Amino acid sequence: MIETMDIGAVAQATGLSHRALRFYEARGLVRPLRLANGRRAYGRGELARLHAVVALKGAGFSLAEIGRTLAGRHPDLSRLVSAQIADLDRRRAELGRARALLLTVQSRIDRGEPIDVATLCSLIRTGDKTMERDDWQVVTDRYFDGQDKAAWDEAKAALPAGFDTEAYAARWKELGGRLDAALPLDPAGDEAQAFVDEWFQLLKPFSDVATPTLWNKTAAMHADRAHWPAPADPGFSAEAWRLIEDATRVRRAAGGTIDGPAWMAAPAG
Repeated sequence: MIETMDIGAVAQATGLSHRALRFYEARGLVRPLRLANGRRAYGRGELARLHAVVALKGAGFSLAEIGRTLAGRHPDLSRLVSAQIADLDRRRAELGRARALLLTVQSRIDRGEPIDVATLCSLIRTGDKTMERDDWQVVTDRYFDGQDKAAWDEAKAALPAGFDTEAYAARWKELGGRLDAALPLDPAGDEAQAFVDEWFQLLKPFSDVATPTLWNKTAAMHADRAHWPAPADPGFSAEAWRLIEDATRVRRAAGGTIDGPAWMAAPAG
């Protein structure tokens, strides 16, 4: 009976390329043995994990979620599945909206309008921005009432002169991308704690002007992301948000502080 398989046999058994197998190993999803000659050897347990990775990935789970699931650090499978269904629903809505936008462009082309590549890209960008604004409107309408929105207007008016919202959003996307690439992380570890510092530093324009009510309602909105009524994109994933929440909680429970609003700066009691 064969106890181990080499990378070629595993690739054939799972349908994964050698490159994919090495990538999953680098992400900690699988840990093959290394023989004296340096070759990888996969046992039955690792082969089973790879089949699980393929199955979960086929259902749309992120590698970070797959890693936590296989490591046994995500015991609430109902919440996991519900969140994934919500994410798939959001993606389906995004595809539907993209299709509707392209159908509109196609209709204009069919009517003989002179639309070149530059015009097409402009129409798509304009449509994307309109859809993004509409998505955020739908989401914020659920979590903020008229009084909250008036307070938001006051907070935005207090931002520094010349504040560049597009550049700020791009910085969130960059940080969110690095967070997702690093997951899973130990909330108490140095890397997670460094991300906490970077997160709150990027939040400074908001934390300097937000009232406790706005801050707490915004936090509640992000914590409820699985139930958002539209596919709004804050620039970071739900998994990244949960890591920052957990890592912040760990720090404050240990008596540490964060560079947040003045009313939140004291260690947790």
